[in-house]
Amino acid sequence: MNILLELFWVFLKVNLLSTSGPASVGLLYHEAVGKFVTEAQFVQAVGFSAVLPGSDALQLAMYVGYAAAGIPGGLVALFASILPPTLIILGVTMILHRLRREAWISSFITGLTPAISVLMIFTAWKIFQKGGAIGWQGWLIGIVCLIAMWLKAPERLVVLIAGIVGVIFLR
Repeated sequence: MNILLELFWVFLKVNLLSTSGPASVGLLYHEAVGKFVTEAQFVQAVGFSAVLPGSDALQLAMYVGYAAAGIPGGLVALFASILPPTLIILGVTMILHRLRREAWISSFITGLTPAISVLMIFTAWKIFQKGGAIGWQGWLIGIVCLIAMWLKAPERLVVLIAGIVGVIFLR
């Protein structure tokens, strides 16, 4: 199959089967690692997309697409990532506009929250395990970052500082 068509299909599938940008990272990991990028490239891409401004999922899509097929691959991955949510949100908006007074809609949205949280924890755990043998220093950085996030520090700042600390102490 043509690489651009394969990229389009993978990112279309990832964005149809996941409910949010961060949640799609786990699914994309299974679809892209070994086929389009290596594990090391994927972990680096996740880190860079978390630090850079903008949508993490779209930056990750462009990185994987670019790594697989250059600029055309990045554009195809970006288009395939944008298409499903755009069409779905237009359809859902039209439906919710008609059902906005129904109580079960609010309950449905509330029920999604724990599922997405658990999915993100499992994805973070897999990425942390694949990051390499980092020892107790890596665990310490992770725990300090968790505490900083719990104290509501800006996520991008926490990731950037963790990267700088990693460069300094994990050589």
